[in-house]
Amino acid sequence: MQTILGANGQIGEELARELKRSFTSDIRIVSRNAKKVNDTDEVFSADLSIREKAIEAVKGSEIAYFTLGLPISSDLWEERFPLILQNVIDACKINGTKLVFFDNTYMYPQDDCVLTENTVFAPVGRKGRVRRKMAEMVLKEIESGELEAVICRAPEFYGPGKTQSITNTLVFNNIKAGKKLKVPLSTRKKRSLIWTPDASRATALIGNTSDAFGQTWHLPVDKSHPTYREFIRIASGIYGKELEYSAVSTFVFKIGALFNKKIKELLELLPRYEHDNIFDDSKFRTRFPEFKVTTYKQGISQIKSEQLSGK
Repeated sequence: MQTILGANGQIGEELARELKRSFTSDIRIVSRNAKKVNDTDEVFSADLSIREKAIEAVKGSEIAYFTLGLPISSDLWEERFPLILQNVIDACKINGTKLVFFDNTYMYPQDDCVLTENTVFAPVGRKGRVRRKMAEMVLKEIESGELEAVICRAPEFYGPGKTQSITNTLVFNNIKAGKKLKVPLSTRKKRSLIWTPDASRATALIGNTSDAFGQTWHLPVDKSHPTYREFIRIASGIYGKELEYSAVSTFVFKIGALFNKKIKELLELLPRYEHDNIFDDSKFRTRFPEFKVTTYKQGISQIKSEQLSGK
């Protein structure tokens, strides 16, 4: 049995498909309102902030994948995320289950340094500090030897389906709506974006590779690391028209934050858009050389096809 905790978001759904496709049909889907992804899935609806529910959710599982997300609220993250993760850690230890922790980059410094698995945590803002705390909780368990666990870390998403990210919101949603595209702060800084199905495929692969545990892995990205200007140029070629775009300044974001809570919650993430943000995945590529990374051209083409089909 392999269990996905927080299974009905984009990462969890793609993970369920990949596990069924490549590794096992014995999959349990866990979320507050769990729904099958594959016909053969077992579903278990649970609030993982309740310790007993977390223990029950993981029971009988060889591997548990923590892909749970929460609305982008610092208050909610501080209150719920560490509690839920501690419950899951306890549940895995009680049940003898391996833990695959799907992580982001919020705890990293927001500067021009190339990000590797050895980059020292230097979070900016409350959400970054929560993510540092969570990563350190898992690392502590790994170091103690009390839990067999692995960290799979991904940069900003772009992708199909339910993918939620700044890039999907400001670029692809505006393409679909026929509006001018928006870019945070600068069009000329290099960025690493991960295609969400690649993130899930790589996480499934790591989770089913015994010698990958006890480590942190950067998940694979297209190594071209384009600027938003270059990224939109690729999109323009695929969509067959010149896509107009402009950079949104910090000042404009701050004005928007006065009237929109979601924008206010994004402010602490903006400094990374003032710098090159390059994510080094060389460790993964060396260990898994056969893994096929989706190129930006391939990913954008799939998003276009999905939009045209009305999905």
